[in-house]
Amino acid sequence: MAEATPEPPPPAIRRRAWLRIFWVGLVLWLATVLIIFATGNPNLVPTLVLLGSFLVPVTFVAWAFERRETGELTPGLILNTFIAGGVAGVLAASLLESYLLRSSSVLVFLGVGLIEEAVKLAVLAFLARHLHHKAVRDGAILGASVGFGFAAFETAGYAFTSLFTAHGLSVTQLVGTEVLRSVIAPFGHGLWTAILGAVLFSSSTREHFTVTGRLILSYLGVALLHAFWDAIRVIALLLTLLFTGGVVRHGRIVQPTGGQLVVATALEWIGLAIVALIGVLWLRAVLRSEHRPQPAPPAGGWRVPIRPPRT
Repeated sequence: MAEATPEPPPPAIRRRAWLRIFWVGLVLWLATVLIIFATGNPNLVPTLVLLGSFLVPVTFVAWAFERRETGELTPGLILNTFIAGGVAGVLAASLLESYLLRSSSVLVFLGVGLIEEAVKLAVLAFLARHLHHKAVRDGAILGASVGFGFAAFETAGYAFTSLFTAHGLSVTQLVGTEVLRSVIAPFGHGLWTAILGAVLFSSSTREHFTVTGRLILSYLGVALLHAFWDAIRVIALLLTLLFTGGVVRHGRIVQPTGGQLVVATALEWIGLAIVALIGVLWLRAVLRSEHRPQPAPPAGGWRVPIRPPRT
């Protein structure tokens, strides 16, 4: 008698992996923080940096992976896009920004957005070039994986440098940096590259990624969101001066009052919330469009050839 094939677990069970990842990682991170403060052991600092930097990005990638559309999105491909995409994106962006952005003007924020979003999009297209079926949702998931990989390695760098202060090593400042960047991580690099990944896949065929006007406009729009996100502290500072007056020196208000600090902080968080909301609504609109009939890519579009996978 043939053995019956076991039924797949209910969706509620299958979709708890990301939650387990988050809680286990959070407990380990908290334990590391407590033990460092209790023992003063500097050997645990790298563990703290890695756990705090990767916890939220890995959790969101796991959450997105459970909502994939096709079986071509394997754990190996997700891991590849997260690690290779994140490292390659950080290295390429750092190299390009060091050579191309030598000005100290506000336009640097726009330059950073244009460079980093272009690098992440190029890495995504390269790593996904062998996929047979290019579903919009899968493009968003792979884009999020590249973006969250970028965010994880970038946060690790910020956390490490925040450890060093004029008064010596500050684990408190390191922990504060990780907590802040973890809170805002879901609305940054992962979200922006998810938008670009969905748009890229929506206009692609089996053999080609097609660079359409929609993709170019999406890239410019995402780069603009990125620029506003990075510049929001400066914008909040300028608005605070406009509302309350004061003197600025070296990017800070000279002898700020308590009221000025409250206004500047409130404006900064309001600005971040607005940019995040725009990104979330944009991604939602792109994903909803996958259920509508899609026009064929224009014959005159710039097509990037994709090598068919070997069988």
